[in-house]
Amino acid sequence: MPYVSLDDDLIQPFLIEESGLRGRLIRMGPTVSDVIGRHDLPPAVQSLMAEFVVLASALSATLKFDGIFTLQAKGNGPVSLMAADVTTDGGVRAYASVGDDVPDETEINGSPVPRLFGAGYLAFTVDQGEHAELYQGIVELQGATLIDCVHHYFQQSDQFSAAITMAAEKDGKGGWRAGALMLQRLPEDELSFRKEEMDEAWRRATILMSSCEKSELTSATLSAHQLLFRLFHEDGVRVFDALPLQFSCRCSRDRGEGILKMLSAEEIEDYKVDGHISIKCEFCSTEEWFDSAQIEAARAS
Repeated sequence: MPYVSLDDDLIQPFLIEESGLRGRLIRMGPTVSDVIGRHDLPPAVQSLMAEFVVLASALSATLKFDGIFTLQAKGNGPVSLMAADVTTDGGVRAYASVGDDVPDETEINGSPVPRLFGAGYLAFTVDQGEHAELYQGIVELQGATLIDCVHHYFQQSDQFSAAITMAAEKDGKGGWRAGALMLQRLPEDELSFRKEEMDEAWRRATILMSSCEKSELTSATLSAHQLLFRLFHEDGVRVFDALPLQFSCRCSRDRGEGILKMLSAEEIEDYKVDGHISIKCEFCSTEEWFDSAQIEAARAS
């Protein structure tokens, strides 16, 4: 079956044929710019969100699910909460709860996690609907970067062995670009290789991955296929259908009406301004207004 080739905003699965190692290359341009552009964030938090979104996309691609994968960080720092979710069909969105004391980019010093999140945790959640069990993994925010935190999770997991590198930068046109490369080691009972051979193959693949420049991950001109070939051509690299990524929010006026139904009559009056209630989506910043008649109709339906 021919594979789908995309230039940008994609998750590109691949296989290193010599060793059977699986991987994902994520490239984001307009999509990550769209996600960030919907929020009024300080520059340091924009950079963190770009990394957070591409990381969520990379992690979601390692799982088989039909629903929503959510990555969430919660801490006691200036950014008390950040969340990004990715749907099965590649819909991406994110938001952040940001205080007033965000340090300047020059003060981050390569340590965005402790400087922005502070102490807290990173949570991974897979929601496949009301008829499936909710899966969640939680790890302490440990290390200077998001990569450090995720590798800490990988080290603790006895079911998941992986390595990842990623980058995010401004594109010079007012937007952002982000990329990630992730390798996943198969469980030993699924391998046709001896453990010693697999250990050597994993060591070699991670060394090759470490040679990937950050500028290559975020490049708008070097295609995903070209980058994968440069890194792994000696061991044979096969690409599969790419999954396109795009900004997508699931908010709606109907959801706003659902919120109004859950409020008490006293809360309704407290939230009213000039006889109206405004409900704003944290992910896309869309604002829905309800007047008194619409509020009554929503609560009566």
